[in-house]
Amino acid sequence: MPKCVIAEDEALLRESLVQLLGQVWPELEIVAACEDGGSALEAIAACQPEVAFLDIRMPGLSGLEVASSMLDAGMKTEVVFVTAYDQYAIDAFERGAVDYLLKPVARERLAGTVGRLRERLARGGQDIRQLQSLLQQLQSVAAPQPKTPPLVWLTASRGQETRLIMVDDVAYFQSDSKYTVVMTADGEALLRKPIRDLLEVLDPAMFKQIHRSTIVNLRCVAGVTRDESGRGTLRLKNRPETLAVSQPFMTLFKNM
Repeated sequence: MPKCVIAEDEALLRESLVQLLGQVWPELEIVAACEDGGSALEAIAACQPEVAFLDIRMPGLSGLEVASSMLDAGMKTEVVFVTAYDQYAIDAFERGAVDYLLKPVARERLAGTVGRLRERLARGGQDIRQLQSLLQQLQSVAAPQPKTPPLVWLTASRGQETRLIMVDDVAYFQSDSKYTVVMTADGEALLRKPIRDLLEVLDPAMFKQIHRSTIVNLRCVAGVTRDESGRGTLRLKNRPETLAVSQPFMTLFKNM
């Protein structure tokens, strides 16, 4: 039974794709339906599915970045991109002979995609060079997302006190049940905002997701080590603890 991971940040579209796949490919086992790229990358690394449906634009890691990290890590999962209408991206898909689905996903189109996926799996899988070429094309021609200024400060609570914290002073953010722990050099505070929402407002050049529940400020990283399993550990400049890096996220630190 082939396995599948779905990554789509819009809940209704994610649920719709799950239902449609159940209709057109009933023997497919959906092992994870994720709402962001980081969770999808971890699920793909853990489950090694035959197929992944990746929304191109998601909080944190985009579908393109997830696919690129998969290639860097040597994963051989078949990729189908899901996208809103973007003629530049679609032209690149057509030339690259890689499957894509337009939102909202139509049953007939999905059925055709499933047929092609089955054929490719039967003959050994996707042409990795085609996927690498497509990713390079999309990075150069796809229309960029509108940029909003990154978050500069936030308010978080420490006991009964509400604190104003400059984002540059944050060493890392870590998910904790309903809250997010904001860790600075002088201690922690709690923020009522999930990690997923923070990924949309932090400066992506400085804040990197290293685990589905952790975002680190690169300015605060003193060093990175890798163990035999491929997982990593970050040592911080202004905190005594170390931070675990999930194996699939280590590819994001390959130039460090």
